[in-house]
Amino acid sequence: MSVHLVLSGSDVVGEVWRRWGLGESQVGIARALGLGAWEVTRQLRRRGGIAPRVRHRRASALSGSEREMIALGLAAGESFRALGRRLGRAGSTISREVAHNGGPSGYSVFAAESRAQAAALRPRPCKLARNRLLAGTVAAKLAIRWSPQQISGWLRREHAGEPAMHVSHETIYQTLFIQARGALKAELLGHLRSRKIMRRPKAAARSQEKRGRFGDAVSIRERPPEVEDRALPGHWEGDLLLGRGPSQIATLVERASRYVILVRLEGRDSISVTDALIDRARALPETLRQSLTWDRGKEMAAHKRFTLATDIKVYFCDPASPWQRGSNENTNGLLRQYFPKGTSLAHFSQADLDTVATELNQRPRKTLDFKTPEDTLNQMMQ
Repeated sequence: MSVHLVLSGSDVVGEVWRRWGLGESQVGIARALGLGAWEVTRQLRRRGGIAPRVRHRRASALSGSEREMIALGLAAGESFRALGRRLGRAGSTISREVAHNGGPSGYSVFAAESRAQAAALRPRPCKLARNRLLAGTVAAKLAIRWSPQQISGWLRREHAGEPAMHVSHETIYQTLFIQARGALKAELLGHLRSRKIMRRPKAAARSQEKRGRFGDAVSIRERPPEVEDRALPGHWEGDLLLGRGPSQIATLVERASRYVILVRLEGRDSISVTDALIDRARALPETLRQSLTWDRGKEMAAHKRFTLATDIKVYFCDPASPWQRGSNENTNGLLRQYFPKGTSLAHFSQADLDTVATELNQRPRKTLDFKTPEDTLNQMMQ
């Protein structure tokens, strides 16, 4: 017989959030607390998976004992200034406290303490709710698929001397996921890279796709040092982004600038992939044709023909080591905003892909000190 933990209402809520913060699943939490899974889900969704902050009264706030001394002093006819000296407070602090709680003749310790307690526990309106100009700017950038982190970094650069126009990416996320804040519309959630309606406190491990293997691959360990330090442009990372169908597109990312090129593919076989990459690579300036680092998928089995046609050397990552082409992995994550998993990629034209690439290349990136890939590459090419 299973025994469920039985807690009172407020304790149950606190325990739900504690377990959620530890990474437990909604079903697991419900089972442990003897609740219905829908009860746990409803509680978490109300705040978008973001635990409520435990609110405390300010350390500098008047205490209950100080309020009792104020009441006694008023009854004895002491002035605000004299009471302030005795309590180590400014006379103006005592004056405001009395004025807000009934005046000298009607001051009540109980009423003043209750009011202070309620004010301390009342959530403060978030920054975006207080600043409509800032909220409008954030909403506009979310609508063109900028991430909260990109928006935050761009605002700090664009409005360097205006703290009122600065906001953390965490505040943006919380305002989106906790709709009670009322500053950003729920529809904007659809523009985030992740389409989830709740934030997980613990990142889920990403499964690794098993790829084909082939011989004569030149290891990444033989790649020249100048590729690693990202000092010079022209070194690329590449992979396939897969869709339903099957369907696929090739993604290329320039390592120094994070500039993105997307290539439409007719098939996933090595002939189709190699031909498409050769056509696109030949359109690049010679200075941008240095090297290409790829995963060990069979689609690049004809890498020698690619090198012969473009003079771009191809290096391959170690098996099951996608982090060795981290810029490309990150970009493929960004592209899932535009091409969610399960979407067929077959009906997207090259013009459609160029439009998406342009949008990504004109977004500020944290790793570039919030400059855009397009501006960064242009500067490096001068």
